[in-house]
Amino acid sequence: MKNNVFFWSIVVALGGFLFGFDTAVISGAEKAIQQVWNLSAWEHGLTISIALIGTVIGAIFGGIPSDSLGRRRTLSWIAVLYLVSAVGAALSPAWVPFMMFRFLGGLGVGASSVTAPLYISEVSPPESRGRMVGMFQFNVVFGILMAYLSNYLLKDIGPDAWRWMLGVQAVPAIAFFLLLFRIPESPRWLLRQHRVEEARAVFERIDPATATRNVQTILLANAAEEGPGESLWAPQYRQPVLLAVLFAMFNQLAGINAIIYYAPRIFEMTGLGQGTALLSSAGIGLVNFIFTLLGVNIIDRFGRRKLMLVGSVGLIVTLGLVARAFYTEQFGGMLVPVLLFVYIGFFAFSQGAVIWVFISEIFPSAVRAKGQALGSSTHWVMAAAIAFSFPYFAEKLGGGNTFAFFCAMMVLQLLYVWKMMPETKGTTLEAADKALVLH
Repeated sequence: MKNNVFFWSIVVALGGFLFGFDTAVISGAEKAIQQVWNLSAWEHGLTISIALIGTVIGAIFGGIPSDSLGRRRTLSWIAVLYLVSAVGAALSPAWVPFMMFRFLGGLGVGASSVTAPLYISEVSPPESRGRMVGMFQFNVVFGILMAYLSNYLLKDIGPDAWRWMLGVQAVPAIAFFLLLFRIPESPRWLLRQHRVEEARAVFERIDPATATRNVQTILLANAAEEGPGESLWAPQYRQPVLLAVLFAMFNQLAGINAIIYYAPRIFEMTGLGQGTALLSSAGIGLVNFIFTLLGVNIIDRFGRRKLMLVGSVGLIVTLGLVARAFYTEQFGGMLVPVLLFVYIGFFAFSQGAVIWVFISEIFPSAVRAKGQALGSSTHWVMAAAIAFSFPYFAEKLGGGNTFAFFCAMMVLQLLYVWKMMPETKGTTLEAADKALVLH
């Protein structure tokens, strides 16, 4: 029966693969796109961040179709967005249509960061929920790695290499759409629609021994939540809202998206040639992949909090040393790339593996989609702001000050984890929510 949940989670996590691929693929194409359409610095910044603007909108509103259409149907529309975006961007004859198609891909990324973790958390048993939801993040970094690798392999196929880089995403998008026909609707969503027998049938496929008990427990929890508490901003949801917003903010204040988007540029700043810089970027993708895999595999054993404590300390040290290298200009060949590889390892193992798991666990069923949308949209607003402003601040303030700022933010994150963050491993969603909601 657990094989059913594993298969469903793998299918839904394909949305994460497309999310990662779409996010990172632009790094290999950005310079060619700037030259093809002769873009100014401002237009170039907008071209890189337009998908992120779409992502923010997709994340803000992603909870609405998840609640009204259901998790599964929403994921099918997300697959369509990814497909249209990949084909459209690759074939775009001019800058404006290119921007429109990249924006559509961003909508898909934002909506999938709400709906996919939500679905997986709602079908997974408590003892393996961290690993199952973590599979979404694992697929995000697998998608980033594949985008870097694909960019590297396609870079020499001619003047239109960038079009192939963007268009190849159509293949996994089609696979995602077709595989979604093999999964059921989330049983917790079905129970909120009062479709009790359909929900029971899904729980039977997950674990027949606990199906009836799960249905009764969730119906009781839903009944207790009915009424004025439907608003995410009701006073009783203050604690999960604060936890989700702060967690999502710190995720981006680590500087992760600046480093993923501008890795080749950062490495060139330290004196590496263009070919070496591109290869070092693929190295970042590989380290991200390996350490996310590690984090996902141990999250249910050690818990969310412990991973975050270890990761926060590692991020403070590595960002501090990168800032020092920029201040003293002692780059020593591969010093900064090696430090950034270690930084990526700590990030992937902690923040990367934990974020979507933790946010999907802390909100009650009545507002879970809205809460996931809040956490996800906060994450993406911060991502857009940092990706848009990083080239400006790196140029005006220098690499040293920029990385010192990220380091200081990780000191604040360490305090957040130590003083505020609860442990949610091994508890049912209903029990975890009950502990955090004020009654």
